[in-house]
Amino acid sequence: MPIDVIRQIGAITRAISSREVEGQLARVLKASRVYDTDRADLWDALTNIERIPRWFLPVSGDLRLGGHYQFEGNAGGEIVACDPPEQFKVTWGMHGQVSWLNISLAEQGDGRTMLRLEHIAHVPDEMWNQYGPGAVGVGWDGGLLGLDLYLSGDSSVTPETAAEWMTGEEGKDFNRQSSEAWAQAAITAGTDPDAARAAAANTTAFYLGEEG
Repeated sequence: MPIDVIRQIGAITRAISSREVEGQLARVLKASRVYDTDRADLWDALTNIERIPRWFLPVSGDLRLGGHYQFEGNAGGEIVACDPPEQFKVTWGMHGQVSWLNISLAEQGDGRTMLRLEHIAHVPDEMWNQYGPGAVGVGWDGGLLGLDLYLSGDSSVTPETAAEWMTGEEGKDFNRQSSEAWAQAAITAGTDPDAARAAAANTTAFYLGEEG
């Protein structure tokens, strides 16, 4: 399953900011990339309960406004806004914590579509200082990669082969470069460079299974 890691990492635009949500400071992670498909197809890939497991995770629930969803072994929540084929918003509950995920799609011409992802969360300072945005950012980069491979139509790419790839050297390199890219986004947002790189090192060790 040959993958151009450098191209895939470079295809994603990353940004970090903060805002007040429910009276508390929340961290806002933003990721965007362009896909070579029209908006209707991309929307369907993101919201069709039969297609989602082909590039992300098995999912169950009622995928409509007001419905609840659950990814197998991962997050679950409620669909709180849905405006097809432009945007949807869901709560993202995991490990007893609830955050918010906003997805929007914009046509780019020539049958291409921009996906913008915004993940908003109340993150304890100690966790943010230890891991930085890469703690969730690396995971989202992997999801955006899986979506691209699925939309490319390569039949050799399945959730199983992708999981196997992630444990190999190329997959580890992808996680390493993703972690470094999120550190750079944090630096751009004003984080001290040494602190951002230290947090990225912790995130990389976690994703590579090297955390002591």
